[in-house]
Amino acid sequence: MTKSIFISSAEPYSGKSMIALGLVNMLLGKAQKIGYFKPVVNGDEQKDSHIDTVLTHFQLPQTYDDACAFTRQEALDLLQHQKQGEMLDTIISKFKALEAASDFTVVEGSDFAGQATAFEFETNKLIAKNLNAPVILLVSGQDSSIAEIMQQAMNFWQAYHQQDIQVVALIVNRVKPEQADDIRALLTAQLPDTVLASVIPTDKSLENPTVAEIFEHLDGRVLFGEAQLENPVDNFVTGAMQVPNFLNYLKENVLIVTPGDRGDIIIASLQANMSSSYPRVAGIVLTAGSVPEEPVMRLIEGLQHIVPIMSVGTGTFETTNRIASVRSNIRPGNTKKIQLAIETFNRYVNVEALNKQIMTFHSDAMTPHMFQYQLTQWAKRQKKMIVLPEGNDDRILQASARLIAQDLVDLTILGDPTEIAASVKRLGLDLDLNRVRIVNPAQSPQYEDYVNTLYELRKNKNVNMEMARDMMTDVSYFGTMMVHKGEADGMVSGAVHTTQHTIRPALQFIKTRPGISTVSSIFFMCLADRVSVFGDCAVNPDPTSEELAEIAISSADNSKRFGIEPRVAMLSYSSGTSGSGEDVDKVRRATQIVKEKRPDIHVEGPIQYDAAVDPVVGRQKLPGSAVAGQASVLIFPDLNTGNNTYKAVQRETGALAIGPMLQGLNKPVNDLSRGCTVDDVFNTVIITAIQSQGTEL
Repeated sequence: MTKSIFISSAEPYSGKSMIALGLVNMLLGKAQKIGYFKPVVNGDEQKDSHIDTVLTHFQLPQTYDDACAFTRQEALDLLQHQKQGEMLDTIISKFKALEAASDFTVVEGSDFAGQATAFEFETNKLIAKNLNAPVILLVSGQDSSIAEIMQQAMNFWQAYHQQDIQVVALIVNRVKPEQADDIRALLTAQLPDTVLASVIPTDKSLENPTVAEIFEHLDGRVLFGEAQLENPVDNFVTGAMQVPNFLNYLKENVLIVTPGDRGDIIIASLQANMSSSYPRVAGIVLTAGSVPEEPVMRLIEGLQHIVPIMSVGTGTFETTNRIASVRSNIRPGNTKKIQLAIETFNRYVNVEALNKQIMTFHSDAMTPHMFQYQLTQWAKRQKKMIVLPEGNDDRILQASARLIAQDLVDLTILGDPTEIAASVKRLGLDLDLNRVRIVNPAQSPQYEDYVNTLYELRKNKNVNMEMARDMMTDVSYFGTMMVHKGEADGMVSGAVHTTQHTIRPALQFIKTRPGISTVSSIFFMCLADRVSVFGDCAVNPDPTSEELAEIAISSADNSKRFGIEPRVAMLSYSSGTSGSGEDVDKVRRATQIVKEKRPDIHVEGPIQYDAAVDPVVGRQKLPGSAVAGQASVLIFPDLNTGNNTYKAVQRETGALAIGPMLQGLNKPVNDLSRGCTVDDVFNTVIITAIQSQGTEL
């Protein structure tokens, strides 16, 4: 059984880090324990930053030492002393130990740094052969013609094929966009059917460094803008001319290099960054050890959203040369670039086909990463239009950029188009506004129709036409009406509005599904080794037994729909028949109702939390129960208990809480917490899109 994959490149700076990140992310969607191994690393005195990136970002359960065997120099020394066998024995031993503890292992070849690259080419083949690992070959197409790329790719494949090393995929990275289709067609025609061919166009957002990377290379003093150090740098320009001429040279994400005494250039740069007429400025480097005079410093200190500014001791010429030599790396903690790397991999590599090529391991467990990976795959299956009413919130726009980049949903964002465009620029987002629909409710062509519809729906509730007009300027009402009218498939709101403000319009005219009288909510709680469903933690303060039973049934159905086998625990402060009292009796009645209405659902109650989730405690308190100790759906008796418990679990364990997802409505409308993160928005939009698909997953 194949339980590993080897990534081998033909030259340095080919984008191997991106492929490794994409692969580990893909495999974590299928298996619980992924190992990562890089037999030969570059550094002698410092850790390999890419190993650190992979281990920390994915929180892989292994140490840095487990992930590597030799430094480059150590491997060279062994080969020069005819100790190739000793080198291979150590590599195989470390690999096998990691493989034994993992469901699948990703092995990354060396980086081709420095001299003796021929040694690395042959050593990578040797290691792959001895590990008996199938290989993904990676070729860089940067600054090459189609003929040159094809020759290199086919020679690379031949070198492995002749050694009887199984090649499952060949990826050509960093090609000019206009070359991509031709190269893909040529690869498909010339490679065997068993080799998956992929072509990835060059992406300056991945390849160009951030301000932080350049500042580290320059070793200067940061004066302002530390919060914006992850700004991407696509260009740099020397500010040594008069301001009118200088402004003509500004390009998107430009780093400006100028002496510190050029207050005119500094002020003009900051003003250009705030202007909608000029491109975004990434940062400013002040050369020759000088800083602006006190009045200019005071002016800068009073500005908001200051770009990063650094003072360096070197002159302008030397500084620009050093900046030109900086190469970008995907570093630990650079979540934005890591996410972009994964998104790029998913966009241009046929993940489904690659999975079939290399993935033979199967696990019934649903880990958090598997769950999140599956969510994105389900969302892509049938793209839906989701409306986001709160376009004035930065988190909404940041999540929108990720959603559009991954092509997961179509989006309508409510708000003023000019203000949204300015916010996108200020945040430095790679969000193509031509790919989203931006609607200002009061100026929308649909406004009058929506007003009339609302009036007809609510006139029996004492809503007159003037009230309907006023209500329809509210983004929650307008967004909900879009869903009601079928112009959006679902809505996500609540980042700046209360839960009631978000769901009230839905209760008024979207209403509940047939046979459902209780709108409730669930959270998908992504714990360390499993995903549990918590309900209801957001809507119903004190549900009756009948309402509690409805909540349990809806939660069980949604759990199953999202790939989690439902084993329902009706929580109380008592387990089984050990307790009595009104609160326990309510849960006991609710459990009986669930059993009568849905005998297909495994349900236990009343049961305490520890007995529900801890197998040892579960066996002690309720021996023979199909739920005790292994509950996947936990139903809380009231909102006070549920809301406090989910927040306590989230904060104390670091669990990701996806939701709340509302259940019971005719069409999906979901509420965000006002303290939500960008990840919360991203995940809630995805589950809303999946809800609106209306099919079994």
